[in-house]
Amino acid sequence: MGFNCGIVGLPNVGKSTLFNALTKTAQAQAANYPFCTIEPNIGRVGVPDARLDTLAKLAESKQKIPTTLEFVDIAGLVRGASKGEGLGNQFLGHVRSVDAIIHVLRCFEDDDITHVEGSVDPLRDREIIETELLLADLESLEKRKISLEKKAKAQDQHSKDVLGLIQQVLPVLESGKPARSIAIGEDKKALFDELQLLTAKPIVYVCNVAEEDAATGNQFTEKIASIIAGENAEMVFISSAIEAEIASLNHEEQKEFLLSLGLEKTGLDQVIQKGYEALDLITFFTVGPKEARSWTTHQGSTAPQAAGKIHSDFERGFIRAETINYNDYVACGSETAAKEAGKMRQEGKDYIVKDGDIFHFRFNV
Repeated sequence: MGFNCGIVGLPNVGKSTLFNALTKTAQAQAANYPFCTIEPNIGRVGVPDARLDTLAKLAESKQKIPTTLEFVDIAGLVRGASKGEGLGNQFLGHVRSVDAIIHVLRCFEDDDITHVEGSVDPLRDREIIETELLLADLESLEKRKISLEKKAKAQDQHSKDVLGLIQQVLPVLESGKPARSIAIGEDKKALFDELQLLTAKPIVYVCNVAEEDAATGNQFTEKIASIIAGENAEMVFISSAIEAEIASLNHEEQKEFLLSLGLEKTGLDQVIQKGYEALDLITFFTVGPKEARSWTTHQGSTAPQAAGKIHSDFERGFIRAETINYNDYVACGSETAAKEAGKMRQEGKDYIVKDGDIFHFRFNV
C-alpha cells in the first residue's frame, strides 16, 4: 500500500488509547473494512468509501477490497528529544519514516489522568513537539549546508540549487514556523523533498476531547483551530473514551450509538479521511465479478503511474486505460451498459487520473 501515518504526542494525552481504540474499531467493522496487525504498534485499516460498496453491488463482485492506510503508534515524546532525551532519537527516526503525522493533543480535563507537564494546555503541548521537530530540522540543514557549500564552490550545480533552497528554508524554521508553511513551486518540489524535513510532513491534529464535546469541540479545540489556520494542516476532534466504547460494538450497533451522540462518523473514519486528505491522495477503482477494489494514488498522477500501484508490469508495459467515470457507471448500472452508452473512454499515457475513475488497464510486457 505504501502510505502510512505516525501517531505522535506527549505521554498521557491519549495517543496509545486512541491507537488501540481505532484498531479495535477497525476489527469491529471487519465486515466492511478489514484490519490487520502487522506489528504490536502498527495497524492497517481500510479507507471507508461508499462508492466501493455501490460498485461491488452493481457488479455483483464476490469480493470487496478497500484501499488502506497504515497507522504507526510512535513512542511518546518529552522535551529535549532532538538532543536524544527520553526516546528522542527513536522517536525522531520513526517520524522520519512515515508519510504523514497524526498529532494527538489532550483537550480534556481529568484529575485522575496526570499530565506530564502538570496541566492541560494543548497549545503548549503542540509547541513542545513542534519545537523538537524544528530543532531536528535546523540541525539537519546546518550539517548539510556545510558539505553543500564545499561542493557549490566546485561549481556543482545540483549542490548550488539545494543550497539555495536551504537558505530559503532556514529563516522560516528559525522564526519558529514549520517547513510545511512554505509555498514551494513545482519546479523546486523535488529538491524540497530531498531535504526530508520533519516539519514538512503533512499533519493532522487530533484533539482528544471529553465525551460531551465529541460533536461540537470545546474552547481547547477552538484555540488549536485558530493557531494552525495558516499552517496547511488538517484538524479533527474525537473522544478516545467514545472510540473505546464503539470498539466493542458491531457495525450496525456502532451506527445506532453514533446517532444517539449526534455523530455521523466514528473517530476512525474521521482520522482516516483526514489523513487521506493530508497526503493529497485520490481513489480509483477496478471492478469485475471476481472483485471490486479501490486503489490509492497521488493527486496529479498519470494513468501509467496509477497502473503501477496495481503492479509494476502494468506501468512498464502500459498501452492504454479503458476508463469510466463513477457517476456514469452508476447511472448506466454496469460496465457493459456504460460501454454501450458510449461512456467508456480510451485514455493514453498523459491522462491525469481523476478521483473515482474506474479503470481497466491494457498493457504488454
